[in-house]
Amino acid sequence: MAAQGEVIVPANASEFTERLKLANESKKLIVIDFTATWCPPCRMIAPIFVEYAKKFVDVVFFKVDVDELQAVAKEFEVEAMPTFVYMREGVVIDKVVGAAKEEIQAKLEQHSAAVAAV
Repeated sequence: MAAQGEVIVPANASEFTERLKLANESKKLIVIDFTATWCPPCRMIAPIFVEYAKKFVDVVFFKVDVDELQAVAKEFEVEAMPTFVYMREGVVIDKVVGAAKEEIQAKLEQHSAAVAAV
């Protein structure tokens, strides 16, 4: 697992799979930012995503470069960047396409609060 408040940036698909498995076992909310270095909206939202990781310490944050981990992007049916996938215990529960800061935060609040209520 990453340290609290950090974004996990896997170097390859096997590292992503292993770290995702550990995150799923924690039963925490997982948010995956599918990004690309050539994507201006991705670069714009990147520091905001890091801030969310610091703010929502009970959520596991991943950043996946779609060019480096094409198989992972394909597995999650990512068609546009950035795409934010929300998961819990191996199940995709939500998705935001685009650098929609308010929507990304609203879904973080919604899904992280759902755990607290359980």
